[in-house]
Amino acid sequence: MTGSQQPTEGAVTRQPGLRLALLEQHRDFGGAETVWEAGAGEFADLLALERSLADQANVLAGVGEAATPQMLARYDRDLERFDREGGYTFAPRVDAVLQGLGFGAEKARTQPLEQLSGGERGRLGLARQLVSAADVLLLDEPTNHLDLETTRWLEDYLRNTQKTVLLISHDRAFLANVVDHVLHLEGGSAVAYTGGYESFVLQRAERRLSQERASEKQRKVIAEEEDYIQRNIAGQNSKQAKGRRKRLSRLPRISGPTSEEGSSMGLRLDLSERGGDQVAIARDVTLAVEGRTLIKGFTATIQRGEVVGFVGPNGSGKSTLLRALVGDREPAAGELRIGGSVRPSYYRQDMAQVPVDRALYDIITELRPRWERRQVQGHLARFGFSGDEAQRRAETLSGGERARVALAMMVLTRANFLVLDEPTNHLDIESVEALEDALEEYEGTILLVSHDRAMLEALTTRVWILHDQRVTDFPGSFAEWEEQSREREHAAAVASAEQESLRRVKERKTTRRREVQGDDSRIALRELRRKVEDSEKEVAALESKVAELTAILEDPELYTTREGTERSLVTGKELDRVRRKLDAAIEIWTAATERAEQVSAT
Repeated sequence: MTGSQQPTEGAVTRQPGLRLALLEQHRDFGGAETVWEAGAGEFADLLALERSLADQANVLAGVGEAATPQMLARYDRDLERFDREGGYTFAPRVDAVLQGLGFGAEKARTQPLEQLSGGERGRLGLARQLVSAADVLLLDEPTNHLDLETTRWLEDYLRNTQKTVLLISHDRAFLANVVDHVLHLEGGSAVAYTGGYESFVLQRAERRLSQERASEKQRKVIAEEEDYIQRNIAGQNSKQAKGRRKRLSRLPRISGPTSEEGSSMGLRLDLSERGGDQVAIARDVTLAVEGRTLIKGFTATIQRGEVVGFVGPNGSGKSTLLRALVGDREPAAGELRIGGSVRPSYYRQDMAQVPVDRALYDIITELRPRWERRQVQGHLARFGFSGDEAQRRAETLSGGERARVALAMMVLTRANFLVLDEPTNHLDIESVEALEDALEEYEGTILLVSHDRAMLEALTTRVWILHDQRVTDFPGSFAEWEEQSREREHAAAVASAEQESLRRVKERKTTRRREVQGDDSRIALRELRRKVEDSEKEVAALESKVAELTAILEDPELYTTREGTERSLVTGKELDRVRRKLDAAIEIWTAATERAEQVSAT
């Protein structure tokens, strides 16, 4: 689509001047040094002009009346260009996208790009893509590296954008909330469906059923024709039989419904023993990494048969807790242990449990040394590795193939406690559904870290929410948690709108036209300046109140009781009221600032 590769057959045409934005896998940010510069992308020239304007304003303020006409003319010319090319709108847009994708807008302006992790660079690449002025966004697995809150923000952004979006995703809830058309690649062909993801699922099932019926009907017709030909080819009706054989050879065959490679994954999770009633125990646990506390004072017990969903922002400590639970690291304080007669199986997010220097056949043989060759190959075949593929080395596998090998290994453990860290990463939708079905039938205990909301809603009986170093234990399903915490989403939306308004105010302060140092004795100008100062104080006070109310609503502990839920509704209404007052205060400040500038310039 971008023109970087030519099709083997046919042609791809694009409208003249059409601009496409593609998230590059290697995420080249050019000469950007800070996170904000990298996110701004194609607006680097405007960013440089903004800095130049700030420097010029400082120089003009320093020389005062000694400013030359050339200096003033240059400042006016650059300011006019900044305004004409969208300087007052691009920065708030960059800030809003960076904020939505989990980067502090203010911190991003000075944070070095080299400090970012791989996952953070992935999110920054997505931010750069969303900010661009392209007509078409090409998004390849955009929810990778995103936590649940950030994924919801991206859903809202894509639903409201006026751009055309083509996205590849295996996140079913994300697809259901965003897309209005589906192009399904299957069996070497592409079929287009009109409607959202849920409509696609129904249409695909109907299409497959229709295709299966048509194929079965044709098979019967062909069998009858072949029987007639065989009986009459050498007899009295030989001429008719030869004619039928000729027609039959030309008949286009209707194939049965194809299935994705992943859908053939034969996944069944058995356990070798029932295990004890207390599967995992945490007592006043504190976890820290390199001096930074991730989790503090965590106490909980997982009972046999529970499915615990563990959610929270990326980098907050979920994977660290899982590693500590299975004994890969020690907690900084407290007790964290597995219960008696409990056999855990740990699915790592990075799939490091799959030895990359070994052939797949050898990996399975080591786990089942008494198996015959046919048993090893049969087991691998159930996970999509047939014939010679059993001799492939793990280092040659794609992410999805390594995930299937990790699942093939997990099945053989027959563990009664599954510790799963993002098991749906890299899997296609059919494989995710096969995994979900297997986990639903599994009789053991599950601790699940996942950003796949559809899986969390289908499986969980209990939810842990990690927020600000504290884990809240919610005694209900993930669907019930989402229902309970609607006010948290409302608070996040209000806070996002408030931050965007304040960023606009700060941007205007940074780049507004320099006030000429005139006669401060003029009453009108003095009054206007006083009004500007008063308005700024009012905005700051209301901003502080919005932050206070938002912090209350963002605390997961608030939603674990009926009284807390009722309090969240009251607080949400108060937040709306304060937000409206803040909007009005910002309008007053803007009007006063503009009037003061006009008076100063006269």
